[in-house]
Amino acid sequence: MPLKLKFFESTQTTCLLVLKSSILNQCYAVLTLAFSILLLSNSAKAQQLAFPGAEGYGAYATGGRGGEVYHVTHLKDNGPGSFRDAVSKPNRTVVFDLSGVIKIGSRVNVASNITIAGQTAPGEGISIYGNGISFSKQKNIIVRYIRFRGSINMSRGSCTVTADSVQNVIFDHVSIEWGRWDNLHIQASKDVTLQYCLIGEAIDPQRFGALLERPERLTIHHCLWIDNQSRNPKAKAGIEYINNVVYNWGSSGFVGGHSSAHHYQDLINNYFIAGPNSSGSYLSMFTATDHVYHQGNMVDLNKDGILNGRPVIDSAFKRASIVANRQNESPVKVTLQSAADAYTKVLDEAGASQKRDAIDRRLASYLRSLGQAGKVFWTETEAGGHPKIEELKAQLDTDADGMPDTWEKTHSLDPSNAADRNLLVKKSHYTRLEEYLNTIVDSPVQAGN
Repeated sequence: MPLKLKFFESTQTTCLLVLKSSILNQCYAVLTLAFSILLLSNSAKAQQLAFPGAEGYGAYATGGRGGEVYHVTHLKDNGPGSFRDAVSKPNRTVVFDLSGVIKIGSRVNVASNITIAGQTAPGEGISIYGNGISFSKQKNIIVRYIRFRGSINMSRGSCTVTADSVQNVIFDHVSIEWGRWDNLHIQASKDVTLQYCLIGEAIDPQRFGALLERPERLTIHHCLWIDNQSRNPKAKAGIEYINNVVYNWGSSGFVGGHSSAHHYQDLINNYFIAGPNSSGSYLSMFTATDHVYHQGNMVDLNKDGILNGRPVIDSAFKRASIVANRQNESPVKVTLQSAADAYTKVLDEAGASQKRDAIDRRLASYLRSLGQAGKVFWTETEAGGHPKIEELKAQLDTDADGMPDTWEKTHSLDPSNAADRNLLVKKSHYTRLEEYLNTIVDSPVQAGN
């Protein structure tokens, strides 16, 4: 065969191979794009919960997932190793190497993308006492098993916890007490959950539970509202308020928005239980701009030490606009209980209940009395002051990755390799660190790949 023809055949073969390779590459690119879109679509449909048992509008917060770990190593107000320093920067999971009371002299500001894992503290856990804590203007925060307590030494208009203009936040088993204006203030926020929290014993001058000003997509469920003069809460809000217990309100229990703006409140299977300081006004200050859906709520006003309430009826929501259907229902639905069953659940679990301290035990005993005990106090001193919490040390964590050595060894991890905290567990889709945090207080997550 002439050389020119051989060259032509060789060139033709090469061109065909290049063409085939190009077509295959294009097909591969298209398939890869399609597969990526499919993965993103599936991810969007099956978002990861903040932790097993997270419910309501804030259930998808990711907190500090995948970030660094910061150890709180002492009980001082500031400096390296302090709680204040721990929450000052984003993308952190905050763990506690000891138990006790952290007395703060000024407000603590929390950054975005934070997990505050109060369940890591040993013994009776951690109390942040003496001033307020602000989550305002931040997003994507998980707070679990910790106590925030204000003081009469705060400025007159101070709240213990402020969460204004926040998004994607969940408070789980948190005690919030001794606020001077309100214990809790939430304004213009979205996608927030409070679950199994204790909001109680607000002090002078207002002694109010919570003011909710224009939040949207707000879930409050299985919380205990106790010994607050009023605002349990005041709901100028789009809110689902489910399976809560309101005990020993003073002048009023749950308060409507009573403003010219329209508010949309769903109250489902809550229990209102009068105590020694309670008036008969367990629902108050509603106007026609309060659009109320209610179902399964109970009220017990006789203070006889027995849970024997009656159903709440339409006329209790004086001047409100009663609607026939729910107006707020989060993508992660709250597991509904009857009001009576919710009472038992809240009594057992509300607040930082991994191990309650003396104050929360006292408040639980008031509720257990079913009308016989409780008081709306003026100061925390009148209530007995803050007790000492024994300073216990957490287990050894050699690589400071937030997981104790003993737990890492049990789960085939390396106690000298901090990077393994962010390995994903295929079955649960949580990181190894999250898996550990969840096993402390929740139903155990299955270990392994």
